[in-house]
Amino acid sequence: MRLSQILTAPNQLTLLRMIFLPFIVIHLVEGRYLWALIVFVIAGFSDGLDGLLARRLHQQTLLGQYLDPIADKLLLSTMFLVLSILHKIPWKFSVVVFSRDISILAASAVLFAIAGLRNFSPSIFGKANTFCQIAAVFFVLLFQVRPLRWVWIARTVSLRATFIFTIISAIHYVLLVQQRLRAHPQASATATTAPK
Repeated sequence: MRLSQILTAPNQLTLLRMIFLPFIVIHLVEGRYLWALIVFVIAGFSDGLDGLLARRLHQQTLLGQYLDPIADKLLLSTMFLVLSILHKIPWKFSVVVFSRDISILAASAVLFAIAGLRNFSPSIFGKANTFCQIAAVFFVLLFQVRPLRWVWIARTVSLRATFIFTIISAIHYVLLVQQRLRAHPQASATATTAPK
């Protein structure tokens, strides 16, 4: 891997987003929800900015294609886990989020190992799921800072939307995998002859 890929502005922002994570967790564990919310918003802003810069500066790299979704999932999954441990998010939501992410990661690894399949572009359902997760974490944190009724409603709606879109996007991913396997004869043959 060339150093130039790491030094691009979009990838530097993505790495910065990963560096923000332990500071958010520290603020959460110590009960400083306002600071956790501020750093989370900055991290979310950097997520949109790195994609914009990659397109505007023509700095879309292979590293960025893998690093950006990893940073997103690491941030959101950790937030759901920590907030569930702190009893701010019911465990059922975190279990669903983690189950989907782990299943997709495992399936992607298997498909790459047996047939070299990769580059699964995020679907509209996956993007909607990510948006709902970001909104859920934002309103959960905001409710700790400003426990208003409309914030509680937004928190409840976004958590339920996360639950629904997590399941929908997981089902869509399964269908996408089946489609890719059918369109890739080598993958189908390898999967058929693979030991069980």
